[in-house]
Amino acid sequence: MSGAVTKSSHDFDPLDEALRPPINETEEDRVIRQAQEAEARRVSQAIDDSIRAEKQAQKKKGIVRLLLLGQSESGKSTTLRHFQKLYTPTAFHEERILWRSVIQLNIVRSVRTILDALSEFRLPTLDSGGEDSDDGGTSIPQELEMLQMRLTPLRHIEALLIAKLIPPSEDEAASVIGSSAISAYHSHRSRSSDRSWRAQEVFVRPGATWKGALAKSTRTRPVSLGNTGMQTRDEAQEVIHSCSYDIMALWNDRLVREVLRRRKIRLEESSGFFLNDLDRVTALNYTPNDDDVLRARLKTVGVSEYRCEMEAVAGRESGTEWRIVDVGGSRSQRATWVPFFDDVDAIIFLAPISSFDQVLAEDRSVNRLEDSVLLWKAVCSNKLLANVDLVLFLNKCDILDAKLTSGIRLSKYVRSYGDRPNDMETASKCQQTVFT
Repeated sequence: MSGAVTKSSHDFDPLDEALRPPINETEEDRVIRQAQEAEARRVSQAIDDSIRAEKQAQKKKGIVRLLLLGQSESGKSTTLRHFQKLYTPTAFHEERILWRSVIQLNIVRSVRTILDALSEFRLPTLDSGGEDSDDGGTSIPQELEMLQMRLTPLRHIEALLIAKLIPPSEDEAASVIGSSAISAYHSHRSRSSDRSWRAQEVFVRPGATWKGALAKSTRTRPVSLGNTGMQTRDEAQEVIHSCSYDIMALWNDRLVREVLRRRKIRLEESSGFFLNDLDRVTALNYTPNDDDVLRARLKTVGVSEYRCEMEAVAGRESGTEWRIVDVGGSRSQRATWVPFFDDVDAIIFLAPISSFDQVLAEDRSVNRLEDSVLLWKAVCSNKLLANVDLVLFLNKCDILDAKLTSGIRLSKYVRSYGDRPNDMETASKCQQTVFT
């Protein structure tokens, strides 16, 4: 038995409907339409051919495309610096002097963190029984107040260094930093308000832009050093050098350490920490070494592609071009990752396993380690990456070891850890299992 076949509403294809010729199309309109469709197919085919040709050219030339992924402050930019040191050592060494300003800013910011903690902290007073009283406590000792006053010149240096890294005339400086420190410097009012001392985090665009701005805005002039010849003057280094004794006294003060402990501020566990190297990094003739550059803290925002051709060294030929894409890891920036999945050879995902006792800056109810695990699993399950090599890098193991050694218990933050030994070997193996 045969009969007519009817289409249901489920068989409706809006694309087919849109491509169907108009019902009342004239012969002239048909010729024009077909010519337009032929031209569109030609352009589409040309684009496809261009993409295939570019991919084949990349393979012949030896181009490797890497994508660095991970949450904010997972160490992506530091990993890129490691890569530069290993495979383009000449360029890496030539740029070391530019990192001196970044390290100077790291030192000033560490001092600012301590002084902010002191200004917001009051010492408890004891009652007759030796217990804390409820009278609100007392202010810090006079010796520390004097240190604070003598360190006031660092406010000006902080603003000067920010102005070097990001010129205030740029929109990026105003929108990304949102700080009054830059305007304070350029209007010569760095002492007028404590707000310039409590500026927000400084961000720069990844890549060479900030280095170019720093090189252009660095204000140095030759000065005579007698028989030693001529040397450029660095105002920031001179001021930091003059304050070096007071910075050391502040950092080594027992009360300061106690305040930081109570506030749960662990400067020594974060990048950009140089307070244990003040003798060396505050010297007038200080030049950063390789390790200093790798330890320096400079937060980046946005996406940047770094291109380098591997240098020829003993046992390795040159010629391979590496294109490494560094993308932002904050929650608001993760949506920008997907467009880079299409044409990438490998992804390096950085997971800071030392972050078990930290929370996201964007959402303080989310544990950073848990967020990193979920993010890694989301990357692994993405169908666009089915043919892409994925590399998991468990990062910041040295900080994890320091935390465990100091007595911070992993089981307090990771319930599933149970009563296992609180040592580096056991903890790292456990976290590796969680990710894999």
